[in-house]
Amino acid sequence: MSTVRKLGRTTSQRRAMLRSLATQVLIHGKIKTTETRAKEAKKIVEPLIALACKEADNFETVTVKAKVARKDKDGNRVKEDVNGKKKTVYDLVDKTIKKDKPSRLAARRKMLSVLYPASKLEDEKKKKSKKSIDLVAKLFDEYAPKYKDRKGGYTRIVKIGQRVGDQAMEVLFELV
Repeated sequence: MSTVRKLGRTTSQRRAMLRSLATQVLIHGKIKTTETRAKEAKKIVEPLIALACKEADNFETVTVKAKVARKDKDGNRVKEDVNGKKKTVYDLVDKTIKKDKPSRLAARRKMLSVLYPASKLEDEKKKKSKKSIDLVAKLFDEYAPKYKDRKGGYTRIVKIGQRVGDQAMEVLFELV
């Protein structure tokens, strides 16, 4: 009989903690946590990477016309007078975008339902500016090509010793 480790938490708290662990390991590549938490988070991270590998090339490239504001040499928008009002001048530009096929779109939505929106501090010392991270794009563009030829086992759990306070086994949970 397959049971889930309860980790001393209610269902909603446990799910939130595991989602957070999965999000953090995908952002940073490795995290330090307890052994039981890592084993449970592994059950979330591994299928996400496998799904990304499966759907990585399932898109088509489409060229679309887009309105882009014209800019001067300093990078400011060019404005012209129209009936006494200043209006921005736009140019039509061809842009190439990736359009997901239905199965990749479903995979993207599945990943978004599991992962939290993520941001990373650009300057760790100043702690001022945060940079938003698109984890789903990172899964498709960075991790999927890296693990494409691998048949599983995308994560590793390395024991690093017992925690001082409660003697819980601490591990390094990392992507291979």
